[in-house]
Parts: sequence; structure tokens; C-alpha cells
Amino acid sequence: MSDQPHPAPKDPEEPDFAAMLASLLGGEDNPEVAEALSAMGIDKMDPATMGMIGAQLKAMMSGGPAEPFNIELATDLARKTVSEQGDASVGGATRREIEQAVQIAALWLDEVTDLSTSNGRVHAWSRAEWVDQTMPMWRELVEPVATGVSAAVVAAMRAQMGQSGAGEDLPSMPGLPSGMDAGALMGQMEPMLARMSGSMFGAQVGQAVGALAGDLVSGTEVGLPLVPEHGIALLPANIESFAEGLEVDLGEVRLYLAVREVARVSLFAKVPWLGPQLIAAVQAYARDITIDTEGIEPALQSIDPSAPLAMQSALSNSLFAPEPSPAQLSALALLETYLALVEGWVDVVADRATSKHLPHTAALGEAVRRRRASGGPAEQVFSQLVGLELRPRRLRDAANLWAALESKGGPALRDAAWAHPDVAPTAADLDDPLGYVERFMSGGARDEMDEALDAMLSEGDSDNP
Repeated sequence: MSDQPHPAPKDPEEPDFAAMLASLLGGEDNPEVAEALSAMGIDKMDPATMGMIGAQLKAMMSGGPAEPFNIELATDLARKTVSEQGDASVGGATRREIEQAVQIAALWLDEVTDLSTSNGRVHAWSRAEWVDQTMPMWRELVEPVATGVSAAVVAAMRAQMGQSGAGEDLPSMPGLPSGMDAGALMGQMEPMLARMSGSMFGAQVGQAVGALAGDLVSGTEVGLPLVPEHGIALLPANIESFAEGLEVDLGEVRLYLAVREVARVSLFAKVPWLGPQLIAAVQAYARDITIDTEGIEPALQSIDPSAPLAMQSALSNSLFAPEPSPAQLSALALLETYLALVEGWVDVVADRATSKHLPHTAALGEAVRRRRASGGPAEQVFSQLVGLELRPRRLRDAANLWAALESKGGPALRDAAWAHPDVAPTAADLDDPLGYVERFMSGGARDEMDEALDAMLSEGDSDNP
């Protein structure tokens, strides 16, 4: 008696995936593919290899609904990226240095703004820890794009098959059950395409976030509230890299960057509408992205079915239509304005908080601005993930606006402009800071502005008991 297990009986209504692949991979009907395979030295796959690939495709076609974004794959690839860069856990002594720097930063900020808070938990993270903690927010930001990509891939495959509706017979293809129409075959293939698309986009996110983790000095340096529960996070290894070549003591660099991070996190914590507005602007831009279907179709034709993840490289440069829509332009303007306002406010407040205590405040501030102006990490990541190019050109305008408010009415007036999105500066106000100051001053008596600021601070405190 044979010890070999008996194969399960084949469903007569199920396509023979290996036979279909053999037909698709070459022959008279596909001369271009046959030539490509020949050039690679793969003139003809052996039956065992074809069977293995067919089994993989069958597994991808089965199962429940696929997620548009494979967060597990994204996290694994991001961690692999930071591991290749070199990453190590943060030691106890380094953690204490970070905690002490944050404590001092909070005290200095208390002297220059009422928006300062030290309620958030302090983190000294390795690069891998930053990946793990921020990936849920990355998923929230990019899922609208992932959904659009998945839908476009399916649409492109339908167009490639020449299918316009159920009931149309497919051209003769080995492995198809007799009488199977295009609708039935697409029903089999769509789960596979969705999983391939989700894996492709997850791989892109993982590589981009992993690269970002190797560059960021703090948890929210990209200008978005990525750290859960308004935590204050610094990455010691990246701070050391940033300090190289500055000719400034590492302890001073650490303190300056801690002040910037505490200021930014405090702003998100004390101005409850700001973080959601930023996230909503990113999602609005992503949700209205037009996927370049004409670019996807030739990319799909070039994919090697034996390597499903090849979809990632085939599609990476052909996803997004080049021209943004009017809705995207509006979302982009709002997002750029808010990011500039956040970083401009941080610039001004950090300068006020550190100038009396650190001898190289001006040099460190200029180093941060040069870092962003050279095409910072946030710009690169958004460009890769959602086709969104962020430019730092308005940072100085925003800093000038906050300084003008402060000059007119002190820190309280400067910070009162965050009381509500209706009174916050707009893109037009960045072009005319002094005009905004005059309009803001004439919009209500000083005691009314104090009441608005007090209400905002009370709301922020209620969110951070």
C-alpha cells in the first residue's frame, strides 16, 4: 500500500490555475511574454513549478474579504528596514537623559506660553519602537489611497480581459471549466488582486515609514500627531546623527529638540481641533486621488505571475494621475497652511524658551530650517504614499505672523489665534501678517479674546486629566 496521501478530488467548476498560467506565460498567443521568458532563460517552466505557482494563486483567490492595506506586512518591512540601517534598544541611562531633557523643556516652555503641558508620557524610542507605535496612524492616513489603488487594479484587469459585464464568454484558455464566463473568472480573481494590491501598498508604506524612522529625531517631527495619547517621544540614535557636524554639545542639541517636541505635542493637546483638521486634510487629499488606470494596465501586463510582489515595483511609478483635482488643491492648501502654522509657532516658541538658556539657539534653529528646506522626511514620505508633495516655503511666513502677533499683544495674543479654526490664520494671512494682526485685534475686545483662550485651555485640560 502506498504511503502517499490521496489528493482531494478536483472541483469540476474550479479553474485549473496551472494550465491557465502555462497558457498565459508564453506561446503563440503571447509572443511578447514568450520572448521575455526566453531572454531570462525560462523558456518553459517545469510542471512542478507550474503546479506550485497555481497552488499559490488558488490560495490567494480564497478566503474572506481582503484589507486594502496590509498593515502586518507594512510593519514587518519597516522593522526590517530599520534593522538594516542599524537599530538598538535604548538603555536606561539614555532614557533618563531624555526624561530629564523633557522635564527641563516643559519648565522653559511654561515661561513663554500658557499652552505648555507636561502631562504626556515621555518615551525614548528606538527606530523600531517608533515604527510600532505610529503605524496605526499611518494606516489611518493612507487607507483611502490603498482603497483607490485596489479598485483601479481590478478595473484595469477587467479592461485587459475585455470584460464589460457578466455573461460574456472568454476566449478559449486551457484550464477553464466549460462554459465559464468572464464574470465568473473575475469573481475568482478579484480576491487575489485585492490581496496583491494590499500587499503592494503595504510594502510601499513599510519601506517609506522604515526610511522615515531612520531620520526623525522625535515622534511628531512630520507635523502630525502620530504618537498615541499625546506622548512625547524622542529618538536618541537619530538625535546623535543630527548633532554630528553641528559643533554643538550633544546635551544642548537634545534639550533644544526636546523643547520643540514638547511645544508641538502641547499644541496638539491644548488645541483639540488642530490634530483632527490635519488628519482630515491628508485624508481628503488622498480620498480624491485619481489612479492612473492607463498606467496600471501596461504595468499589469509586465508582472511575472511567479512573483506576485513584483506588482509593487511595476506599479510604484504609475499610480497617480499627474494633475490634482480642485478638491485636492483645496485640501493641499489647507494642509500646507496648517503645517506651516504649527512649525512656525514651534519655531517662535522654541526660540523664546531656549534663547536665555542655550548658547547656540540661533544655530540650532537654522539647522532645523535647513533640514526641512532640503526636502525633509515628511515631504518624501507623503510624496511616495499619496502623491502629495509638501513644501516648507511658508514656514518663515508663519513664524513672522506669530512674531507679529506676539509683538502686538504678547504671548497671550499670539496663542489666542489658536482658539478656533475660524479665527486661525489662513494661507492669505501668511501673505499679509500685519494685516492679519490688525484684523484679529479689531475682531473683538481684549477680554473677549481672553475668554476664548481660557475656553480653549479648559477644553484641552479636560482632555488631559
